[in-house]
Amino acid sequence: MTVNMTFDFEFPALEDDSRRSRQATIASRVFETLRQAIVQLQLRPGHPLSEAEIARQLRVSRQPVREAFIKLAEIGFIEIRPQRGTYVRLISIREVRNARFIREAVEVAIVREAAANAPDTDIEALERLIADQKSVARAGDHPAFLRLDEAFHQAIARCADCDDAWRVIESLKAQMDRVRYLSLPEATPLETIIKQHEDILEGIKNGSPEAAEASMRQHLSEILISLPRLAAEHSSLFD
Repeated sequence: MTVNMTFDFEFPALEDDSRRSRQATIASRVFETLRQAIVQLQLRPGHPLSEAEIARQLRVSRQPVREAFIKLAEIGFIEIRPQRGTYVRLISIREVRNARFIREAVEVAIVREAAANAPDTDIEALERLIADQKSVARAGDHPAFLRLDEAFHQAIARCADCDDAWRVIESLKAQMDRVRYLSLPEATPLETIIKQHEDILEGIKNGSPEAAEASMRQHLSEILISLPRLAAEHSSLFD
């Protein structure tokens, strides 16, 4: 089946990495390019995807695109329908709620560990990330803000020496990422998120696992507040 598709944005051209692990490197970059396009709703739920067309636009062979499609299907971003085509999956409200539930359980444990053991150098790194968040928020750069938001949470896991736990979170939060992007800035003001980050950091700095946990729970519950309204306002994007 041939799917005629028109993208409403331009893919960045991927330069050909010669020599070591070239094919694997290209495949991972194709995956990240498509993942980012789906998270930022440049490729919207329900959009058809053509392996050949994406390969042409990215100036790569079809093999790395095929590998990227498999990984995107594994994290719930696309659906491969035999004899019908490949499509960006609608956002599943049920999966968003389940992912948030699991993420909260893991991140609460992480932040408690961070509050008990975080060294000063890691706390300073968290402070710099919040300063950077304020800067991009003033500029209205939502993609950059989301990257810094993720970096903040990953940095907490790092200072708790819980990198493996963060990888678990990364593997399950794909559906949440699309809702987070959709929620900015109308549903969840950036100032609100920054204030919640500051509260989390305050608990860590004060060596208070209880305060850090309470702030993290409040922060991760934010999506439950915005989700019903977002699903109603953008019903075509949700399953």
